[in-house]
Amino acid sequence: MNTDTERNNVSRFESIMIPHLDAAYNLARWLTRHADEADEAVQEAYLRAFRYFDSFSGGDGRVWLLAIVRNCCLSSYRRQKDNEVLFDEQSHSEKSCQSTPESAVLKQAASHALRGCIDALPREYRETLIMRELEEFSYKQIADVTALPIGTVMSRLSRARKRLQECLAAKGER
Repeated sequence: MNTDTERNNVSRFESIMIPHLDAAYNLARWLTRHADEADEAVQEAYLRAFRYFDSFSGGDGRVWLLAIVRNCCLSSYRRQKDNEVLFDEQSHSEKSCQSTPESAVLKQAASHALRGCIDALPREYRETLIMRELEEFSYKQIADVTALPIGTVMSRLSRARKRLQECLAAKGER
């Protein structure tokens, strides 16, 4: 391959895939539950995406990339199945200004409860919920990423929302 073609491929890859770096990391972070593993999964996913970019047939680059990120996370999960990593609250905490100390404490408690409940969801539900609610994927896009029928995606999302609601209600009753 000549250098002009290589430069064009690199430039095309960068323009299509790099804008989705935050979404890739966000999904990897929630799936792996650990910042270092998420970094590694995203790096591996981008390397795979670049290596197989010739097979990208156009369409939604974010969906294609996040399918690769998901597969990298699942591969990593299978390799390290016995090593459960705990949720790192500090790396997920938001640093925002609060009007009063009381509101800061309440917001932090609500955020901690929500994150704990999301983290407690089974992986299949958690990934579907993250793609829909945080990444704002359509059902079809989630189906494309996970290689599942849309009905299964809708079912998982419904179950994830129900479990999340039940978990938050239980935490509110303490």
